[in-house]
Amino acid sequence: MEGRVLPVLLGPTGHPPKTYRIPVPGAEGGPPTVLVYRREPRGHSAKLGLPRGWKYVYDPEGRKDSRLRWPWSKPDTAPGDRAEGGPEGKPDDAHG
Repeated sequence: MEGRVLPVLLGPTGHPPKTYRIPVPGAEGGPPTVLVYRREPRGHSAKLGLPRGWKYVYDPEGRKDSRLRWPWSKPDTAPGDRAEGGPEGKPDDAHG
């Protein structure tokens, strides 16, 4: 970002977004790239351990982990990671 300061919009809770994506035009008309920055606490207070501010750290991998992870959700699997058996991972003989 070359030292530029961008305004950060706050959410309904008063916190900045967890992930900031900045589109950058490609050099010489090439494809654009997206730089991803993740929010991290700048420090914590001594008594309560509350965050004392936020800073954005560059994420070179640009992961998309921004969706909520519920304890009862199924883990993400690739199409080839299904259990062996039938086409949907079911056993061949379901009657017994």
